Amino acid sequence: MHTQIEMVSLEDLVLPSHQYRDFDRIFDFKSILTTLRNAEKEAAYKGYGVLRLFKCLLLQFIEDLSDRELQRFLQENNAAKWFCGFTLMDKTPDYSVFTRIRNRIGTHDLSKIFAILRDQMRNQGFMSEVFTFVDASHLISKASLWKERDEAIRQKYEKLNNETLPKVAHDKQAKIGCKGNDKFWYGYKKHVSVDMQSGLINKVAVTPANLTDNKGFKHVCPKSGAVYADKGYCLKDSKQAAIANNVHLAAIKKNNMQGKNRDLDRWISSIRSPFERVFSKQSHRVRYVGVAKNQFSEFMKAICFNLKRLLVLNAVENQALTA
Repeated sequence: MHTQIEMVSLEDLVLPSHQYRDFDRIFDFKSILTTLRNAEKEAAYKGYGVLRLFKCLLLQFIEDLSDRELQRFLQENNAAKWFCGFTLMDKTPDYSVFTRIRNRIGTHDLSKIFAILRDQMRNQGFMSEVFTFVDASHLISKASLWKERDEAIRQKYEKLNNETLPKVAHDKQAKIGCKGNDKFWYGYKKHVSVDMQSGLINKVAVTPANLTDNKGFKHVCPKSGAVYADKGYCLKDSKQAAIANNVHLAAIKKNNMQGKNRDLDRWISSIRSPFERVFSKQSHRVRYVGVAKNQFSEFMKAICFNLKRLLVLNAVENQALTA
């Protein structure tokens, strides 16, 4: 009995049109090597290389996978192996490696990586910060607080509120937030600014849920141009942040404010509405505990969103050139 051996190249197994090839072309990954070097100190990562592991994390957020699902995805998916720099014969990482590399990279270095990608988009003319959309959305840590309520009763606290929650909850930084008079949630708030020329995310920040949109504006305020915002940003803190950054703030005014112009507010709403899709398709549940880890998660989601958005923009640009 004869066994036939066939030599196969991983390069040939990945379709030329696969989106992972486009991601690899759009983002110059070599530009982040210096930033990732801080995470290369432990021997546990030298076998894989921190850039490989960062690409693994990127796929995790692109495909919305848990650590165990990511482990299997890398084992079974040839395109994933190619994107992350593994060969067909390489052993891919165990799920426990992903937690360690997230901690090693950390939120601070990931913010630098996000900024590097943003600068690449600016240099390519996709982002200009002339007009910016700003908004905030809820991030839910837990759907109910019955366990925390019972613990508060056991410890004889009169109320379960943002003052007593850190004493009885597992996540000490999550808070109860509200929008309007009837929408409450427990967790965090995500503040985002979007470049209106391209629909790309320019800045993203995570805060406890009880921080108002008005006070959170300073974290995502651009450095130039005009900002279009809803009535949550028409107050003093937002105006001060806009002045400090030399930005024109076009925020819808509340009904009881002087100078209320309903026609202008309707126009601002119509300008803003196309960009609310940034929030509409994303999950509002968080996987992690604490502001820092959830900020890491939102940076990764923003990078993935921008990469996917760039595919659309490049397709439109190429179509225009061939027309």
